[in-house]
Amino acid sequence: QVQVVESGGGLVQPGGSLRLSCVASGSIFKFYTMGWYRQAPGKQRDMVGSITVGGSTNYVNSVKGRFTISRDRAKNTVYLQMNGLKPEDTAVYYCNTAPLRAGVPWGRGTQVTVSS
Repeated sequence: QVQVVESGGGLVQPGGSLRLSCVASGSIFKFYTMGWYRQAPGKQRDMVGSITVGGSTNYVNSVKGRFTISRDRAKNTVYLQMNGLKPEDTAVYYCNTAPLRAGVPWGRGTQVTVSS
């Protein structure tokens, strides 16, 4: 069964850190670039960054220098380390392939709230 499961979100103060995890089915993880996406209330879902099978990463400008994506092959897991969090980072965070592929459903996501 093809699936992704995100975890690790929570409430954090501005300037704080969180590490999100995404466990992906082996068939997804082995062959595809994986991306982290986020959706703030009332806004569309946008990509935050991605990591290739070989480990190359790419990020949107708003998170460069603050967020780091990594992957653990043994655990079929992709991580999103978020440092220096800002209120505007508040969103539900999802992982999926990048680009999106037919047959790979969205997970439930994990809520990140940055507030004092």
